[in-house]
Amino acid sequence: MATFELKIPKLGESITEATITKWLKQVGDSIELDDPILELATDKVDSEIPSPVEGVLKKQLFNEGETVEVDTVIAIIAMEGEDEDSTEEPAQQAPGAPEPEEVTAPNEQQTPAAPAAGKGTDGRFYSPLVRSIARQENISAEELAGIPGTGKTGRLTRDDLLSYLKNRKDKPSGQPASAAAAAPSAKPSAPAIPVGDKDEVVEMDRIRKLIADHMVMSEDTSVHITLFREVNMEQVVRWRNKHKAILMDREGEKLTFTPIFIEAIARALRDYPMVNVSLDGNKIIKRKNINVGMAAALPDGNLIVPVIKNADHKNLLGIAKEVNDLANRARQNKLKPDEIQGGTFTLTNFGTFGATMGTPIINQPQVGILGVGLIQKKPVVIEGPDGDSIGIRHMMDLSLACDHRIVDGALGGMFLQRVAEYLENFDVNQGI
Repeated sequence: MATFELKIPKLGESITEATITKWLKQVGDSIELDDPILELATDKVDSEIPSPVEGVLKKQLFNEGETVEVDTVIAIIAMEGEDEDSTEEPAQQAPGAPEPEEVTAPNEQQTPAAPAAGKGTDGRFYSPLVRSIARQENISAEELAGIPGTGKTGRLTRDDLLSYLKNRKDKPSGQPASAAAAAPSAKPSAPAIPVGDKDEVVEMDRIRKLIADHMVMSEDTSVHITLFREVNMEQVVRWRNKHKAILMDREGEKLTFTPIFIEAIARALRDYPMVNVSLDGNKIIKRKNINVGMAAALPDGNLIVPVIKNADHKNLLGIAKEVNDLANRARQNKLKPDEIQGGTFTLTNFGTFGATMGTPIINQPQVGILGVGLIQKKPVVIEGPDGDSIGIRHMMDLSLACDHRIVDGALGGMFLQRVAEYLENFDVNQGI
């Protein structure tokens, strides 16, 4: 009888696995076309998986909480109108079955110290995070294969690897003595933290753990320097105050400062393309597209970074509409995986929460992130043909964190200056 094998879809170029967080349909439930069947969580975003067929859910092959590789069959749907009782159930994908070809992101390209693609020489699957840690710690494929795993089917988890590194005493095997000597030693374990009787211990949620790991990895990867500049936002503020009601009445869209920041960043990246790059070892990847990510706060306090693709090709109205759409769907947990990938530079707004300045952490594998602070009125010196005077202006602090391995102080300073110039010389006569 005809059945349909529901598989974990490809959720993005660097995503190789997903965790089933909730089954929305149970065995025996009728399924209409595009009905959501389950919720999946990845290290990028959570999403619902719709059904591409109509029928009845015959079998769930995995339980909630289990992590499954992309392209693995997770459920069997009996096609509508077929004899469900005689439906043959295909065997679950065996642990050693051949894996679908995996696309590896530029910053995940293999090195001699890391296992190839999604599997090592031993045939065991390794997640991108495990492979990244292995590369950073100079662990050879042979050494990695010898570490016991506690995950499903013996998979090596992040905690397994970190525990191994904590107790690692000997030099890595399979490396010449010189390479072993140059390899970074295991990081010292964190000291025990005392907990008082009235203290409350709260476990990090999954997203917060991922954010923490990503931030630590970024600090370990890039040589961060931060440059600062104060910018006069008077013309931008006046233009926005004039047009925000017009845009709401005409388009039903809010006009925030974010689209203006993104437009200035995109123009400056076009002027200084060496800030729109990634580093892969000693190779510089010059990005063709200018895709600006914008850090957005979620209701649970976590962050997500939706991306405005090809921002330099869009006008201010187009950017404003896309910013509003992505921000709204981020708060509703309805972003698609592709909408939070592919960023080449990131904007983060400290001013939204009242901070005047901050030192942002680079969103890997990018080499720069711009922080914008609170816009506030300040007394400033105004230069005029008849001399200087003191006036009240809307001022804001910019902070540019960049990777000093490729963006030195001169390039970073010129880029920051160009962003400031685009904001200070904003055309107040333009419409929207």
